[in-house]
Amino acid sequence: MTNILIGDFLVVFFIFLRIISAIMVAPVLGHNAFPAIAKIFVSFVLAYVTFLTINKTHIEIDVNLVSLAVYAMKEILTGIIMGYMLNFVFYGINYAGALIGLEMGLMFSEVLNPMAEISESSITQPIHYAAIMVFLMINGHHYIISALVASFNLIPIAKFTLTQPVIQLIVKYSFAVFVIAIKIASPILVSFFLIHLAEGIISRVIPNIQVFFITQPAKIAIGVAFLAALTPLYVYVIKILLGNYEEQLQVLIMTMSA
Repeated sequence: MTNILIGDFLVVFFIFLRIISAIMVAPVLGHNAFPAIAKIFVSFVLAYVTFLTINKTHIEIDVNLVSLAVYAMKEILTGIIMGYMLNFVFYGINYAGALIGLEMGLMFSEVLNPMAEISESSITQPIHYAAIMVFLMINGHHYIISALVASFNLIPIAKFTLTQPVIQLIVKYSFAVFVIAIKIASPILVSFFLIHLAEGIISRVIPNIQVFFITQPAKIAIGVAFLAALTPLYVYVIKILLGNYEEQLQVLIMTMSA
């Protein structure tokens, strides 16, 4: 009876480690405004519910100090990889905001991002918070929780190994940061390329005009107007990017289980 209780406790504990690791690094859920006690409580509840639903017949735990430490590290690594995946989408969105702010001449106009605890371009903030609202509206946090629960059937406790296909997939998803940034910022980048081209032509035709001092305020006005006009498109693109995360997470779990 004692061995059964110890085994069940260890299973719940390792499930808890995977879930809490994913929640701590996941966007929105891992924010400091979400109290640590609440994160632990939610993770423990999810761990207990998961323990009651998963198939435990294939779980084998060697009860000794070294093995338990290795199992714990494996579960923490598994949770971090799964929870951190969605951050790549937000990093791409933030990078797009930085590119847009740079083109508008607002490189030194920075505000504090409380989510990441860093200073960012003032253009990045509204795009970032729009992404968070879209993430909550499409139940993105449900993606993370459901994927974590499903992962225990595909990736048994203490069985994950960091293989080359997993590393390649992580590198592939991390490279998408630049692709996402260019997709979001491309309308503004193309428009301002034409403006810069016009500046160069005017400065060559009329050298006495300080064209850059004249066009700088116009860039800000044009950039704001473009952002206002493109807001519905940005929301739609962000929704697609975050919606694709569910499929990408399934591919990651399948790769990790191989």
